[in-house]
Amino acid sequence: MVHGIPHTEKLFIGEDFKGLIGATSGGYDDVHDGFGFGDRNGEGTSLLDFARAFDLVIANSSFPKQREYLVTFRSSMTETQIDYLLCRKSDRGLCTNCKVIPSENRSTLHRLLVITLRS
Repeated sequence: MVHGIPHTEKLFIGEDFKGLIGATSGGYDDVHDGFGFGDRNGEGTSLLDFARAFDLVIANSSFPKQREYLVTFRSSMTETQIDYLLCRKSDRGLCTNCKVIPSENRSTLHRLLVITLRS
């Protein structure tokens, strides 16, 4: 599906990918800017490989943030970063910020993830 979208179109993908990309880029400097959360797992490696294959970057990893602005999923048992926003590498310059909006709303375990774009 990603290949079918012309490069002249802006592409942003937001999803609960269930993977953990980890706090550091660890060999994925082209798609992970080193500002993640936690430890990488197999699903996170698959997400990074997907981003690399389609010339995307993980926008969440592009901006240094405190823990509360990185954690996208919080329960009584754990807190992780599993929701990600991806964009084309060529559009990376449009992204000026990407962060979680902290909330004490207990009706959902996922926290709102937003991206700010240059106009």
